[in-house]
Amino acid sequence: MEKRIYDQYLQILHEELVPAMGCTEPIAIAYAAALARQTLGSVPERVEVKASANIIKNVKSVVVPHTGELRGIAAAVAAGIVAGCADDQLQVLSHVSKAEIERISSFLDNVAISVEPSDMPYVFDIQVRVFAGADTAFCQIAGHHTNVVCLSKNDETLLQNPYEEHIAANKADRGILNIADIVDFADTVEINDVEAVIGRQIRFNMAIAEEGLSGRWGANIGSILLKAYGDNVYTRAKAMAAAGSDARMSGCEMPVVINSGSGNQGLTTSLPVIVYAEEMGVTKEALYRALVLANLVTIHLKTGIGTLSAYCGATSAGCGAGAGICYLHGGKNEEISHTVVNALAINSGMICDGAKASCAAKIASAVEAGLLGWQMQMHGSEFSGGDGIVTKGVENTIRNVGRVARNGMVDTDREIIEIMISSC
Repeated sequence: MEKRIYDQYLQILHEELVPAMGCTEPIAIAYAAALARQTLGSVPERVEVKASANIIKNVKSVVVPHTGELRGIAAAVAAGIVAGCADDQLQVLSHVSKAEIERISSFLDNVAISVEPSDMPYVFDIQVRVFAGADTAFCQIAGHHTNVVCLSKNDETLLQNPYEEHIAANKADRGILNIADIVDFADTVEINDVEAVIGRQIRFNMAIAEEGLSGRWGANIGSILLKAYGDNVYTRAKAMAAAGSDARMSGCEMPVVINSGSGNQGLTTSLPVIVYAEEMGVTKEALYRALVLANLVTIHLKTGIGTLSAYCGATSAGCGAGAGICYLHGGKNEEISHTVVNALAINSGMICDGAKASCAAKIASAVEAGLLGWQMQMHGSEFSGGDGIVTKGVENTIRNVGRVARNGMVDTDREIIEIMISSC
């Protein structure tokens, strides 16, 4: 593989596979709030928040970690202001004391926090403005979870990063990703180059999945799958991914290594591959190469869909997991391409209606599609060009899915958000 492409692929993995505690949208709000409070230099007396519709959707129903099971934007803001460490970014709430949890509740009771829809044309936009006496501070995050585009105090701009929708500033070009090169990279990558980031993904994601199975978290989808269908590798692959989400959506205070800005997608991509690798007894190197492939396939699919949309991101991650399992079984470009196309044909269209307990069940469905897509190609069966959105060539089908998610489901997203807001 050409060194320039190799280095870009490596950079993509290091940019995407980072740890986060809690659902990443409320955590991004907590991060913005912590930065605003740090810039203000004192505890705010009033807070104004503006957020894009998809942020509102994804924060509404999920538990914010270290808050005593509080949910919603105001809870995330209060946690970030009272107890957040801005330097920790997506682990901003990793070190919260019991006393600070009580102070978060008190802050919510005593400080006015207004929340309004963002006036910016961004799918991902968070604006937090804080006030104390005659002073004010402002933080804006746009595009992705840690992309701070503006930071100011009173009339002084301290940071200004120009932002344009759909252009990833200061990041490796995801447009170079394609299935053939991903397979080549997985075959040839120096394990030392990915050992730290992939090893962390295995440790963190397995730990929270095991917690999800052992405790009573969310709807207990993971443990229900095992009880209902038995502890075979096929079921366990789905159950572990679902169990990680069970815990994470319910405020479990353990970190997850994310993929494409999402902890659920990180869990869905990695855990089924790890389960199959353990069952097969493969080497550590074989597992690492399969996870490299699975993660990059997920990122490739999600790039065309966009950071947030009405299209459930677990669908992409389930395809990535199926591709990784296919690779473990000796699959190369042709077999992996068929697996991805089959899985996309099965589950594309599953909607995202925010982060919440039912995400675990959607994850199980996404992994099921990935596994079925793999089994289909194993048995010489595949969906062909002309079958719905499937077009000849895996990259063409991936582009079609991006069109459906990014363009075709815009009105679907509006309806979902309207239903969710009207039901409050």
